[in-house]
Amino acid sequence: MSDRPLTLVLVSTPVGQLGSGRGGGVELTLASLVQGLVQRGLHLHLVAPDGSCSPVQSAQVTLHTVPGVDQPSWQHAERDSPMRIPQDAVLPRLWTCALELASDADALINFGYDWLPMWLTPHVESRIFHLVSMGSVSAVMDGAVADLARWDQRRLAFHTRRQASDFDLVEPPEVVGNGFDLSRYELKLGTDGPLGWAGRVAPEKGLEDAAAVAARLGETLRVWGLVEDNAYARRIESAVPAGTIEWCGFKPTSELQRELGGCRALLNTPKWNEAYGNVVVEALACGVPVIAYDRGGPGEIIQNGETGWLVPPDDRDALEQATLRASSIDRQACRGWVERCASQEGLAARVEAWIRRGLTPVDGTIS
Repeated sequence: MSDRPLTLVLVSTPVGQLGSGRGGGVELTLASLVQGLVQRGLHLHLVAPDGSCSPVQSAQVTLHTVPGVDQPSWQHAERDSPMRIPQDAVLPRLWTCALELASDADALINFGYDWLPMWLTPHVESRIFHLVSMGSVSAVMDGAVADLARWDQRRLAFHTRRQASDFDLVEPPEVVGNGFDLSRYELKLGTDGPLGWAGRVAPEKGLEDAAAVAARLGETLRVWGLVEDNAYARRIESAVPAGTIEWCGFKPTSELQRELGGCRALLNTPKWNEAYGNVVVEALACGVPVIAYDRGGPGEIIQNGETGWLVPPDDRDALEQATLRASSIDRQACRGWVERCASQEGLAARVEAWIRRGLTPVDGTIS
């Protein structure tokens, strides 16, 4: 295939409008990738729920929005739950729009973790690729990923090898990592700030462990992120001394990085297999060491003893001891790792290379 500029249709997550925070890390990934692909000269159609904002104002990006009811996230479903599409759902409308645009595009990239677009992939002429945003949380989705891998695994990419290992693949996985606009993150070298925690406030994120460690150390824990489960947040707050948690809310990147950069360490306490760990890299980009459970994507990202400390999953004692060693981490080394491994430009180059390889016919595949 020639190296002429590609035209791509990017289909956003159906769990919430872009800019709302409900899409979690997918929103940040999509924004970074759109900016990076525009810099590489690609032309993009961005399909998203009504109320969404384009992350880039450029003649190379056209935003298409559609109405509909948000799709329930698989993250909050029982493992054996069936596929559910609400009445007046936005999910099929996103794909009706995307497939109409596909006749003038080289390929479509799906950012939603959903069964419908994976099922569609072998059944339509348009070439659909999937940047898988989560690990294994659903039997239905595990089957969809495995079926697509058997049909043509080139259509799948993952953020980390640990994430990909959750699935039944037929070949080594395509791993593209993630990337960030590093001009938006300022390196801060101070080491005497509070402890921080960032992410959606929901049980799978394990905020209670970080709060417990902060309470043991007699420190304040600043918490950034959308509170998805208010009852869960109240339970955590009631379990630690008053004033331990400072709720900072969901913040745009400019505010988050400014406040997060003042922390002496970020605690990362996932109870599930995180696909990547965007907040880990955002902290590192500000020079903030990360103390994390050695689980999922963060366990692959953090360089133990260089950019933070990894401890056994769910071990609060080990988390506390590692937090006391945060000052031994060189904050410039944290930023250096991000510049080498998680830039916006690097992500865009890796994704474009993946798409171009997948568009090249190979003997023995339907492609």
